Amino acid sequence: MNILVTGANGQLGNCIRNASKDSRDNYIFTDVAELDITNAEAVARMVKDNDIDIIINCAAYTNVDKAEDDAGFAELLNAGAVRNLAEAIKSNDGTLIHVSTDYVFGGNASNTPRGEDEPANPTGVYGLTKLHGEQGIAAVGCKALIFRTAWLYSEYGKNFVKTMLTLTSTKPQLKVVFDQAGTPTYAQDLADTIVNIINRGEYAGNEGIYHYSNEGVCSWFDFTKMIAGIAGNDLCDIQPCHSSEFPSKVIRPSYSVLDKTKFKETFGLRVPYWTDSLKTCINNLKANEA
Repeated sequence: MNILVTGANGQLGNCIRNASKDSRDNYIFTDVAELDITNAEAVARMVKDNDIDIIINCAAYTNVDKAEDDAGFAELLNAGAVRNLAEAIKSNDGTLIHVSTDYVFGGNASNTPRGEDEPANPTGVYGLTKLHGEQGIAAVGCKALIFRTAWLYSEYGKNFVKTMLTLTSTKPQLKVVFDQAGTPTYAQDLADTIVNIINRGEYAGNEGIYHYSNEGVCSWFDFTKMIAGIAGNDLCDIQPCHSSEFPSKVIRPSYSVLDKTKFKETFGLRVPYWTDSLKTCINNLKANEA
């Protein structure tokens, strides 16, 4: 099969490269330099000329705070471009695998894991535009699997883990919020899952929305403490604080743990515990420094 990957230079895109390196399928990796997914004609031409069977969309506008001042471009990339992909793959009778976010639930007050059928209620531009992307796929009616994920990190690009590794190794003290809970998700785990589902042919007939994050739950404070502990950054005094101490234009989800029951029952795949995957990522980062 011919598989088009968009946003290939981002965290998840790089992890898809790793996961697919032994695949028998033909993976075509693109980023904006090779394919502007906001250009419907360019997307349609790419899909047709390369006889694409599956698109894995890893491209997104993910700067949550900046999106508040850049709503037009966030909407274009997170919704308009997604619709372009959906229309192009539908014309080729293929499947779109799209990655969405826990931020579609930003305004829902709850302390139980979020199911796929829970009404969306985003509180900011980022979550709203990602929701519009999901709705655009539904409107086009192409064959699609949507994976909502949360708190994504990896060895690539800028992310919370890499930032906290630096800060806890250089700062005597840090304050980190403890009143927002979710699940850190190792992008390589998600990438491996997507490629595994493709390899087993289980994308066909299982279209729909799924939740995927690592197992478990923690606050950003707990996350930071674990990062520092694994890295051996014991000299930094990490203190919990309230979200109100870090004013933001965006109201972030206070509890965005995703219920993965549907995913596990459908695909029968084991989901790693968040601390186990975090250790793997940090060990890889340390090995790369050596």
